[in-house]
Amino acid sequence: MNTSRPVRSAVMALTRVVLLAILFLFFFQLLADFVESVYAFGLMGTSIPPEIVSVLLLLSPVLLLLPRRGLSHIARVSLTALVLSARVAEALLDTRGRMLCAGIGLALFLILLAETLRTSFVTRVGAEWGAGLAFAVLLSVLLRALGSGSDISLVRPFLWVGWILALFALVCLAVVKRSHPTQPAPEETAQAAPGAGRTLLMALGLMGALVLLYFAFTSPTVIARWTEGSYQAIVAVLVLAMACYVAVRLLWPHVVERLERGWLFALNLLFVAALVGTIAVHQVPFPAEAGVFPLGAPPVGMVGDLLLYLTLVLSPIIVMDGERFGVALMQRPSSPRTGGLAWLVASLYLLIMIFLQVFTTIYDYIPVVGPLLRDRFWLVFLIAGATCALPVLALPSTLRDEAQDGAGVLLGRLATAKSLGVAVLTVLAIGYIGATPAMPAEERHSLRLMSYNIQQGYDAGGQRNYAGQLQVIREANPDVLGLQESDTARIAGGNADVVRTMADALDMYSYYGPTTVTGTFGIALLSRYPIENPRTIFMYSLGEQTAAILADISVSGQRFSVVVTHLGNGGPIIQQEQLLAALSGRRHIIAMGDFNFRPATEQYRLTTGILEDSWLTRWGPGGNPTQVDPADRIDHVFVSPGTTIVDSRYIASSVSDHPALVAEIGW
Repeated sequence: MNTSRPVRSAVMALTRVVLLAILFLFFFQLLADFVESVYAFGLMGTSIPPEIVSVLLLLSPVLLLLPRRGLSHIARVSLTALVLSARVAEALLDTRGRMLCAGIGLALFLILLAETLRTSFVTRVGAEWGAGLAFAVLLSVLLRALGSGSDISLVRPFLWVGWILALFALVCLAVVKRSHPTQPAPEETAQAAPGAGRTLLMALGLMGALVLLYFAFTSPTVIARWTEGSYQAIVAVLVLAMACYVAVRLLWPHVVERLERGWLFALNLLFVAALVGTIAVHQVPFPAEAGVFPLGAPPVGMVGDLLLYLTLVLSPIIVMDGERFGVALMQRPSSPRTGGLAWLVASLYLLIMIFLQVFTTIYDYIPVVGPLLRDRFWLVFLIAGATCALPVLALPSTLRDEAQDGAGVLLGRLATAKSLGVAVLTVLAIGYIGATPAMPAEERHSLRLMSYNIQQGYDAGGQRNYAGQLQVIREANPDVLGLQESDTARIAGGNADVVRTMADALDMYSYYGPTTVTGTFGIALLSRYPIENPRTIFMYSLGEQTAAILADISVSGQRFSVVVTHLGNGGPIIQQEQLLAALSGRRHIIAMGDFNFRPATEQYRLTTGILEDSWLTRWGPGGNPTQVDPADRIDHVFVSPGTTIVDSRYIASSVSDHPALVAEIGW
């Protein structure tokens, strides 16, 4: 018996899986960078930017309506190489260049995806398609775990990771191109073309699966910030669930292939219910009456934890759906124009879903549509989940059985070992890289405070600059750090997590503050000392929802009540009144943040009637105009009367549009 043939077949199949995995990974990376870059231009101007027209690149499948015979094999190979090149190039560019390059890469990928499914380019086997998608998720989670929430392959000095992946994919592409037939198999051409409606449903279903993975599951720090659950536990459950799916799919293929669509639809309903429920229980029902504020988030308890981990355990359903839709499109290929029209609609759906999710945060800046999405973050995921689940009813009852020969068994073992290895490496990476703060042992009689609005990690020139902001913080060397505009764990922030990145880099305790499902200004508290009794309260708002963090920190026997906040535009007086009411009865108060009000306002006079302005106390009525114009100050550190102010100074820097404020207090 010739044993080398099964080995060669298994290696070839694994090569195709790796190529698919890297292509899907690059798609998720390009999409995250593209959306973040477009949003950055709006962030700089706090309005809809002209650069938003670049989103039309997502409608690139319209070009498939032009050729009658679709793309040639050489054209598909060239498209694949161009997608890989675009991913490598965009990471080297500034925000505008990244936006354009990532957008072009996405446009090419969407065309390639449609033609791959129509011609079975790269793979003809559903198991390879599903395993490739699952591997892409695992690789994305690993790269973000290594970067403390940010994809390490997109951050200097680790760009070489992306280059190696692209080079490896090009090698795989060369091998696949040499071994793959240039024409569809005879049995495929003999089949009748499916109806346009069925092709559209399959394309929408697959895009729905990709949207769900992009929105949350390729970056589990997003899910952690929905719930403030354990990041380590969330990542561990997610990667093990994905790795187990690969094992079951490839080692025992009949378990998946013979799953009838009725059961698959039921599993989808259970998953969507758990996903939407996880978000909904953390969504704060903000009342319309101002008198009930300040308002604390209601307790979630065990129900929230059960829904969260049920969502994670069932998450491979998304990959299973994506495989089924892909196989359905490959087994009964459509005409180029029918496929082009279907993918044009699917791409339009992707664009709409991106807008809907972003609008749940910036609703106050979007007329008509924006207010409809206020406090409805769950609705976006219900739509995405329904788009993924409903087309299941149009699937064939089961997958076409695939022979489990020697090559299939060997592929299963190799792929399972690889996926489990990536999962274990991810869990170990989180444990090694995560913050492990050690409380200072020496007796202290002073405390250095820092308030910093980091503008979502972007500098004044519109470039993402986590490293520059970290350098400013390190040089100031604060014991307690309050961050504002730090809610990057959304698609608008590239699904990164600047708070986790900074907490791990500074080795500090951290509390994120309001969960991202509330659509609130991002605020966070970091400390060298344990953060005790942290909680978030919300203030009344007619526009942007605002919140404050309340916590206790003990230093050498001295206990402080620490507050971090970011008020709405103009620092509405009702919000400051409610914040001061929440501080009533507390001693040794430290209140810091972007208050959005200046000294010549009623809000400031109200506050300084109760607390002291650390900067004014340090410098007197004349202030220190060499640091900042005293009349323009909106970032403040207020303290209880009688607190000794050792120092208070603003640090102006181009790495953010706000100066950092550092104050040192003594006792």
